[in-house]
Amino acid sequence: MGAYDSNHASLESNILALVQRPGYRPIKPRVIAQQLGISKEDVAAVKRIIKSLVRRGELVYGNGHLVELADPSKPKGNRIVGIFRQNAKGFGFVRPRIPSAGNLEIEDLYIPAKWTSDAASGDLVMVALSKGRTDHRRPGPRGEIVEILQRETHQFVGTYFKSSGSAFVEVDGNVFAQPIYVGDPGSKNAVEDDKVVFEMVRFPSQFHDGEGAITEVLGQRGEPGVDTMSIIREFNLPETFSEKALDEARKVADEFDESIPESRLDLTEKTIVTIDPADARDFDDAISLEEMECGHLLLGVHIADVSHFVRPKTDLDREAYERGTSVYLPDRVIPMLPEIISNSLASLQPNKVRYTKTVLLEFTPDGICVGKEFHSAAIKSSKRLNYEQVDKFLDNPATWQEKLDVPVFELLGRMHKLAMILRERRMASGALEMTMPEIRIKLDKFGRVSGANVSQNTESHQIIEEFMLAANESIAEMLAERELHFLRRTHAAPKPRKLKALTEFVNELGLNTESLQDRFELQKLLKKVVGMPEEYAVNYAMLRAMQRAVYEPKEEGHYALASKCYCHFTSPIRRYPDLTIHRVIGEILAGRKPVGNFADLTTIGELCSNREQRAALAERELVKLKLLDYLSDRIGEEMDAVATGVERFGLYVQGIELPAEGLIHVDSLTDDFYSYDRNTHTLTGRRSNNCYRLGDVLRVQVARVDMERRELDFRLVSIKRGKPNQPTKNIKRKGPRAKEFSKEKKVRGKKTKYRRKL
Repeated sequence: MGAYDSNHASLESNILALVQRPGYRPIKPRVIAQQLGISKEDVAAVKRIIKSLVRRGELVYGNGHLVELADPSKPKGNRIVGIFRQNAKGFGFVRPRIPSAGNLEIEDLYIPAKWTSDAASGDLVMVALSKGRTDHRRPGPRGEIVEILQRETHQFVGTYFKSSGSAFVEVDGNVFAQPIYVGDPGSKNAVEDDKVVFEMVRFPSQFHDGEGAITEVLGQRGEPGVDTMSIIREFNLPETFSEKALDEARKVADEFDESIPESRLDLTEKTIVTIDPADARDFDDAISLEEMECGHLLLGVHIADVSHFVRPKTDLDREAYERGTSVYLPDRVIPMLPEIISNSLASLQPNKVRYTKTVLLEFTPDGICVGKEFHSAAIKSSKRLNYEQVDKFLDNPATWQEKLDVPVFELLGRMHKLAMILRERRMASGALEMTMPEIRIKLDKFGRVSGANVSQNTESHQIIEEFMLAANESIAEMLAERELHFLRRTHAAPKPRKLKALTEFVNELGLNTESLQDRFELQKLLKKVVGMPEEYAVNYAMLRAMQRAVYEPKEEGHYALASKCYCHFTSPIRRYPDLTIHRVIGEILAGRKPVGNFADLTTIGELCSNREQRAALAERELVKLKLLDYLSDRIGEEMDAVATGVERFGLYVQGIELPAEGLIHVDSLTDDFYSYDRNTHTLTGRRSNNCYRLGDVLRVQVARVDMERRELDFRLVSIKRGKPNQPTKNIKRKGPRAKEFSKEKKVRGKKTKYRRKL
């Protein structure tokens, strides 16, 4: 069964039909797959679809994880299904899939530690609402987990150690409060301080300890590469491609000879360029821009035709679907497709014939699109450029006349002019652009932090961004006009409650505004604070008010882009949703009506959205690990930081020159007793009225580093009311051997003390 084909499209309806049959008795997902004649390799897909149907409220898990049809005639009572997230102290919260129970609207449901059962973060759980739903210490609804419907994972990573002749693993992060017993001390030949992967046999709860079995030894903690492998295993990232998928990639490589079939539009004589980061490995988008005789401009957005190489119902397709996206870790890329495709056949390399899906958009001189065409094409890129080169060109075009061929030189000038016109029109329609500095760490040859730099959103980036947005939107509009179901990129509007809280917060800053319910008021606010001390505060607060963008077939626009109809089309090398769009376009160009099942696309969109989030979390966690390693022998070092979160227990902050994330605990603010205000994101001193708020720029000092729990504590030095500069800073190391000795000594001291408690 292919990942995106008619068989898959009907699988969901087949499951529902089976469960709805007269005389159906509840059975497990595996048995449903058997009764539907599904192959063993696709049982996982059946389980995933059933899980999606449970989340949508069409099916329910009964006793023993048996699948039943949800009965809408039965009152749901006080039972809620949602995803559990656990705090290090044992308590947690459940975010309901359908945020209501009776007449009660619920966003986050508090679960006291004694009522969490043996649930772990990420598990799909059923919760019974407590009759006494609130108390003065923690307002809001609360409940008790009564059933674990679906485990997020059984695989965990941690550090192996022994105590009193027994073997334990201290799990990385704040997943479990206590170490997990792993049976045989010599299992897999693990030695003290090894990073290991283990399978949970019995999850810990309030009533019994956890138990697991070691399945893999990654290496000694601190060795080069072990941190990356830990994250790969923790997030269950795919490391290698199957031999079947690789064989298919080799086969299509052998068949590709750069000939141009009659079915493709030959654009190889056109002046076409790629503009990417200097260290880019694959090039999936290229641009052409010509002046037409009528005075209009013809923009060509040429996207690598991955659909030519990755066909439905193949092992290559199935693996791409399961991956969903490429994962960009600090020291490696885990690609969605084998490199023979992503870095070769589908990569739009200079002076090589490459197949594309091409969008031709005709614009008037003032940026109005008056014509659209879509083609399967062949191009030959004239020049590979990077963002830095284009920025230098824009700063002083005259100095580049001799460096570039005349057609490329003239092309860049036209591109800049049109892109800035499109950008101005997009902003006029209400698009929002939040200024969030992106800091990237630099690594040495051992994979350790050696420096950091701020990524700037310059005009060269904006040129490509505007053309990609125009192509994505034009494709989505074309598919919508044909009344087709397709995978959209949607971004729902912020909830009124959050916008009301944002309005209160902004007014607290002295930036008086009546209401931020209107997008143009939000846009006006963002423009107003540019360069002001409040810029960080407003941007962070607005980001927290926004919902997450997802993939789904639902007809919902993209709020931040002010687009009524939008999809992703421009990165099929690294995003599976883009590949599905390419296939739909291919069907249309071939004169066939695309088959797009709404329920199936919902399932695909949910998986791709989850894979996207997984990739982002994995990257963030590995960056955190590497920064903690760097700071572990720099206790007392000071840096500027910005408050990215305000909670009852303290301030979350992130370094400005070095993106280390940590906590200033409220207990360390010894000058006063501080009260927390949820709506204004502030901690305010009861006596001094001193106030710390979201977006404040602070001077902080590294106070504590805990590599095992991935915790970084800062101590507040002072508050800086002005906005700081953000220079690129090269960080010099003190020497790896001295550092490793210092860190090991501290970690071992902590471990010894902890094991005596055991």
